[in-house]
Amino acid sequence: MMHRTSAPCRVLARARAQTNRASRIFESTTLNRPQHPLHGIAFLIAAVAFFAAFDTLTKYISTTVPVVMALWFRYLFQMVATGATLLPSRGRSLLRTRRPWLQVARGLLLLLTSLFSFLSLQRMPVGEVTAIVMLTPLLITLVAAVSLGEQVSATRWIFMAGGFGGALMVIRPGGAAFDWGMLLPLAMVAANAAFQVVTSRLASVDEAGTTQFYTGAVGALLLTCLLPFGWQALGGKWWWLLILIGIVSSSGHALLIMAYTRAPVAMLTPYLYMQIGFAMIAGWLVFSHVPDVWSVAGIATIAMCGAAGTWATARERRMATLASVDM
Repeated sequence: MMHRTSAPCRVLARARAQTNRASRIFESTTLNRPQHPLHGIAFLIAAVAFFAAFDTLTKYISTTVPVVMALWFRYLFQMVATGATLLPSRGRSLLRTRRPWLQVARGLLLLLTSLFSFLSLQRMPVGEVTAIVMLTPLLITLVAAVSLGEQVSATRWIFMAGGFGGALMVIRPGGAAFDWGMLLPLAMVAANAAFQVVTSRLASVDEAGTTQFYTGAVGALLLTCLLPFGWQALGGKWWWLLILIGIVSSSGHALLIMAYTRAPVAMLTPYLYMQIGFAMIAGWLVFSHVPDVWSVAGIATIAMCGAAGTWATARERRMATLASVDM
């Protein structure tokens, strides 16, 4: 009897195949450009510093600004900024998409990720939340292994288990300081992993600018409908902080793109984990938070296992590519 693969597995298989194809195209395109690895590393470090600042500002306003208002302004800023930048040159073509419902799904998944992020930062320090978010690549590997039967080496399984063990050290279920809200970062990781899979599907059918615009539009339109239930009068200080959050987020993404056009992906990936360090420093400077011994151990474990897992995955793919060339 022939084994019939389920529809979700086929979708995820196609998504991963398109991700690998997009990665090869991106790397080949990058290789054709002048390489400035040190410039790329510098831009990436600046990008993760901006992302840490974004999370810190989000945590700061979360005590006063309602979640609906904060997310509405962020998505409205993204939609307006993308439209103002690309509409003059792209015109109506910016709105053309071959997968409208997939664009809606991506927008909803990012909105869900943003919601879990906001609620997580209300309850936990910035450094700990940032560290748990870094589990996303490990979770994608786990989903591929379980759903697709992808071969995962023993080394990668060890790093994966170590990363999740680090998350348990940070969250410490059953501990005196534990509450169920501390599981929100794990929900954010799951939503983010699904978001990455949908993004990989769209990468091969729609332009990046189109996807960016629709993501902002979906979030802004949905949150506009909810805004009457979450509106609150704010002083001028808070509106300026909301504007600053939009600028910091957009600048971080721009720096990230500049980094990946100047250095190979494999060279830059380990530096992404510097965001944890920046987040811990920001948490100390702004909120006077100093992680305890267990949190530091968990954060270090997640960072080391995540970076090592990324290296192991890249190494296995290089070996597989060389083997296919030799055949």
